[in-house]
Amino acid sequence: MKILMVCLGNICRSPLAEGILQHKAKQHGLNWLVDSAGTANYHKDEPPHRLSQKVSKLNSIDISHLRGRQFMKEDMIEFDKIYVMDEENYAEVKRISRNNWNEQKVDLLLNELYPNENRSVPDPWYGAEEGYHKVFDMINKACDEIIEKYAGIQISQ
Repeated sequence: MKILMVCLGNICRSPLAEGILQHKAKQHGLNWLVDSAGTANYHKDEPPHRLSQKVSKLNSIDISHLRGRQFMKEDMIEFDKIYVMDEENYAEVKRISRNNWNEQKVDLLLNELYPNENRSVPDPWYGAEEGYHKVFDMINKACDEIIEKYAGIQISQ
């Protein structure tokens, strides 16, 4: 299973999602490839935001080694599932993918928790540390659902 997490800049939400899902996959012995990207190239080759790193580390997940990259149309072919954080990310992934677009592969991450509601994972970029904790919790719960859905492993809540 190859899963890509996508947000705008690839330094706040999507690296959190990559780190959380990769951590959970390893805990359950799943040989999954999890990656992340941004729809913009603002932070290419930069590490995740310091607060994303801090909140991850407080939850025993190290994302300091991750580096930002931009979503490419080839990602639509490379990955089995692509999760975006909000509807703007969805529209940008569709635009960038052009003729590689595959609607079946792409969904908003929180649709795993709230099917067909198209809820956004809020971007904590301009806020305080508290927002990063809230975003971590949202993504963590959605990643539990992904493990259950695709690996058939019940995660105790």
